[in-house]
This record gives sequence, C-alpha cells and structure tokens, in this order.
Amino acid sequence: RSSWLLLAPLLTPPVPVITASPCSLCPEGAHRFQWIRNLVPEFGISSSHVKVLSSPAEFYELLKVQIKTAQRRVVMASLYLGTGLLEQELVDCLEETLEKSLQAKQSSNLRVSILLDYTRGSRGRKNSRTMLIPLLQRFPEQVRVSLFHTPNLRGLLRLLIPERFNETIGLQHIKVYLFDDNVILSGANLSDLYFTNRQDRYVLLQDSPEIADFFTELVDAIGDLSLQLQRDDTVRMVEGMVHPYQGRDKMAYCEIANRRVMEVINSARTRQELLHAKTFHSSQQGSSSLSQQGSQASGGLRPEPDTWIYPLIQMKPFGIQIDEMVTETLLTEAERDARIYLTTGYFNLTQAYMDLILGTRAEYRILLASPEVNGFFGAKGVAGAIPAAYVYIEHQFYSEVCYLHQQERVQLQEYSRAGWTFHAKGLWLYLAGSDLPCLTLIGSPNFGYRSVHRDLEAQVAIVTENKALQQQLHQEQEQLYLSSGVVSSSTFEQPSRYVKLWVKLVTPLIKNFF
Repeated sequence: RSSWLLLAPLLTPPVPVITASPCSLCPEGAHRFQWIRNLVPEFGISSSHVKVLSSPAEFYELLKVQIKTAQRRVVMASLYLGTGLLEQELVDCLEETLEKSLQAKQSSNLRVSILLDYTRGSRGRKNSRTMLIPLLQRFPEQVRVSLFHTPNLRGLLRLLIPERFNETIGLQHIKVYLFDDNVILSGANLSDLYFTNRQDRYVLLQDSPEIADFFTELVDAIGDLSLQLQRDDTVRMVEGMVHPYQGRDKMAYCEIANRRVMEVINSARTRQELLHAKTFHSSQQGSSSLSQQGSQASGGLRPEPDTWIYPLIQMKPFGIQIDEMVTETLLTEAERDARIYLTTGYFNLTQAYMDLILGTRAEYRILLASPEVNGFFGAKGVAGAIPAAYVYIEHQFYSEVCYLHQQERVQLQEYSRAGWTFHAKGLWLYLAGSDLPCLTLIGSPNFGYRSVHRDLEAQVAIVTENKALQQQLHQEQEQLYLSSGVVSSSTFEQPSRYVKLWVKLVTPLIKNFF
C-alpha cells in the first residue's frame, strides 16, 4: 500500500498537493519514511549532532548553558514561564547574556524572542508577563515577547469564562528552545517542576542551522499573529495585523494565520528539496563541490546524513493538520510484528487514534500516568477530579481492548514514581524483527482531542539509520517504561481507582477540553 494514498482523504487546501508517489521521489535504498517530505521539509543531519537527555535537571542545566553561550539568537516557545526562583535564574541568565552583547564591539547583535500563551502567561498577579517585563524595559531593541491568544476565545465566551478555565478553549502549546544553531525539542514548559521532578522528554539537535532557521521562522510567524507585550504590561498587535478576538472577522484572522504558517513550511520545504536535488545531482556527477561549499559556509566538513528530521505542525484552528495526518499514517502503516511504544501524560486519545490502535496489526505498549503522578493530582476544586476522569477514560479503553481480545497486542502501562509527576509524550517505532527503534516522535502533542483540534502544537519525527542513536532512543524508552506497571483488570479494583458517579457522567461532556 502507498502511504500517500492513505493521506489523500485527509488533505485540505493548506497542504501541498503531490502528484508523484512517495517511492518515485526517493533514491533507491533510502529509508521508508521519506514520504513525509511530501508534506514538510526534510532536514538531513549526522546522528552525532543528536543528543537524548533523560532528566529535568539535565534539561535545566542545558538551558542555562545555552543561554549563556548564545551570541546571535535565543528563541523560546513554551506554554508559560513560571514565577519561582529557578525561573528567575533563567531570566537572570538572559539578562546577563544580553548585557554582554551590548558591551561587545558589535553591539545589540543578540536577539531574544519568547513566545508564550496569553491566557496561561497572564494567570495571577505575578505571572510570565511580570517575569519578563524587566527584560523588555532594559533591552527594548533586542527582546520580543509574544503572547498568543486563541481566536476561539472571543465575544461573550471570553467575558464569561473565568481565569484558568479560559485555558480550556485553546492554547499555544509548542515547546521549542533554540540558541544560535542548537535546538532543544521537548514537551517540557519553563517551570520549576519541569526542572526538578516532572518527567518529560528532551532531545538536543546540535549545530543544525537549517532546523534552527525553520523553528525561528515558525516562532516569528506565530509571534506576528500574537499580542506583543509592552514595557508597561499592556499588549498590542503588530501594526496592520487582524486582532485574534476583537471584531467579528474570526475567519479573516484564521486565513491570515494559515497563510503565514504554511508560507514558513512551504518555503523551507522548497529550500530543502532544492538542496537535496543539487546534492543528489552532484553525487551522481561525482562532484563534491556543493558539499565543500556547504562545509565552508558552516565552518567545517559535514558528514553524510544518516538521520532525518521532519517538523510536524498541528494548528487545527488555522486548518493545518500535518501532525495528525503523519501520525495516523504511521499508525496505519505499522506492519505486523512491528512495535510501537506510545506515551502520553494525559491519556485521552482521539477516536481516530484509538480506532487505529485497536484495528491495525502492530503491537502497542502505551505508557500513561497513574493517578498519583498526574499533574492534577491533589489539585483544589473541580481540577482535583481530573485524574479520576483520566482513570475512567483509561478503564473504558482497557475494557474495549479486552472485549476485542487484544490484551496481548495492546498493552497499557502506568508510570509510577514516588514524589514525581509524569508529562512525557511521543512514540518510538520498532520495525518487525528489530530490537532498536528507527523512528521517534518528540514534541508537544499528547495525542488527545486538545492536541489535534484546539491547541497549537509541534513535534519532530526523527528517523535514523545510525545504531548508536537508535540505542540512545531505545535506552530513553526503556528508562521511562522501567518505572511502570502493566495494567490489568485488577488495577481498576484498587481503592485509588474509584471513580465517583458524577465524574463518570460529566467526563464524556468535558473530555474534549483537557
């Protein structure tokens, strides 16, 4: 079967139309996932530039080191920036690096761009905005803080829904942290929990200028569509831009947003296709002039790529659903005896993903949070019932697995670790007969309704032929799953899994909001 034919029914106008089959676009012997480049840019890199991190502390220390050594650009996209001492230390690092750039001979060379969600970043008196205002006041020409506001929160709805609950309508959920030409992809936010005892995933792509340029352009595009934080804590739109929630023309804003983001994706895709064509043509001619020029431009000899990075963007409010299409195709095309390890901090899969998992041939090992490591565990008010709602959703899915006699093929495992919470998301794909994964997805999506329909999301597919990198990814997966137990029918008989009747009744009505 052709992967491209499976995508055809899902195509919408923003997605480029490809007339050739995937195989005809790939040189003989190329990895089987090159069909993804029909949708997004393909970045070929050396596996030696990829480093998999394992702990929150390692992630936090890397952020500080990268900020301190940045010379040209710092670009950070997150849901929010916390207000604790560890977050203040990050802000201090930014201030120190900006100060150094001002004092250097080529003054004001460093640019800092921060993209956060408006509703989450504005929560409370002390918030992400108040943390960053001193930087805007001190370095107005070098710092930009953009606050994305979903166009779906507008009018009477915006007036009636209180703070915190308004975050259920839609968010800026992308997590990308880049410094010069180094890029960190993660699901972690810029908050003390994510630096200490909230387990997530983190991958560093070193010396990857094309990938860094792509994510810089993506964050710039979303930034242009966002409210700009001012030095007096007010916000305003970029001059000439349609407002996301004022006025009646929501469609005009979404159409502009679609064009702006797809322009970034398509221009990068065109650049990479031209680069690929020239490189392939040069190698056919026996010429190495192009690679020599590229190595001179980057300051050194570049090894042949054995790893490919594909950025997968999901922004359903803007009619962009690339991540959804690629994920569904990967699940559909996974062959018999292939293994997929899928993890999410919030187990609330879309119906389409559930149907594919239950109806296809691969083996699945799904890692999710036990109630005690759910981020909402112990929360006050209605939020305190959210872990029970996830238990109910998990129990329903497990019952369906049992009904279809799929317990051997589809296995649920719950992450449990004293004093920790769980936020890791993504998947690892092991081809039939292989003990190592050749593909992983890592980034912000949780595979749930919110990720697919409400929020702005981004992750990357990392495909590698390199055994050492495959081993790194395998060890990452093993380490996460090591702290888990297999779910069985007895799991739901435990007192901690008791779900109140009102939660069972309400969950189907609200499950699309969390």
